[in-house]
Amino acid sequence: MTNEGKTALKYFLYLASDYLKDGHARVHKADEPAEEAGLPLAYMVEEESEELEEINEETAIDENGEGDSLAWVAAEVDVCKACGLADMRKHTVPGEGSINPLVMVIGEGPGADEDSTGRPFVGRAGQLLDKMLESIGLVRSKNCYIANMVKCRPPGNRNPEAAEISACYHFLERQILLLKPVLILCAGRVAAQNLLKTSTGISALRGQFAEFKIGELVIPVLPTYHPSAILRDETLKRPAWEDLKLLKSRLAEMNLL
Repeated sequence: MTNEGKTALKYFLYLASDYLKDGHARVHKADEPAEEAGLPLAYMVEEESEELEEINEETAIDENGEGDSLAWVAAEVDVCKACGLADMRKHTVPGEGSINPLVMVIGEGPGADEDSTGRPFVGRAGQLLDKMLESIGLVRSKNCYIANMVKCRPPGNRNPEAAEISACYHFLERQILLLKPVLILCAGRVAAQNLLKTSTGISALRGQFAEFKIGELVIPVLPTYHPSAILRDETLKRPAWEDLKLLKSRLAEMNLL
């Protein structure tokens, strides 16, 4: 058995143990055997991280042991080598947040900080995203889930290529089906165009809801500017704020915020 296979098997045993105990996948502390087993970084956390302590990704396995779960998606992401990005990554970045989110935020791909930590949107753009969400009552550990189109960092923080997005897209689809977010916020052109299957530019897409259909789900999608674009161009702050107010208004209409 290859090292990757052993890692996946070890993780499965951890997941099975958690499930048999009470049906919940646990965030493993870094000093537990999970670290030595090479498990996904998203399931290890230092004790001082109160935010991640609150993120307990509940499995979606049914009584017969069948089905899918966020934990299993992350485990598969961790050993995936479907595209060349796997050869350059330090850590995979499957996603993090509430398992019952009002809003799922989807970006394009991890950057250097995300690649180093295994967590999405933790660099300067991520800090701005957190402030943007908090301004309308959203917090990643409470009512949001944050993920990307691709789960590994493209070199030099370039945009992910079409083949890389295609190789990773099924992971995102499974996350959406499991999370069933009320709304999706697409951060940037790459995420919006690929999720909505359009070539329309982000300036034309933003400011209005579109629909994303998957299985029996029909989810309103609001495209907006990526936080990194806002950091580069301050004139984007006002339209991004208008998008956030539109998002908040839709949630308020549903009596959810």
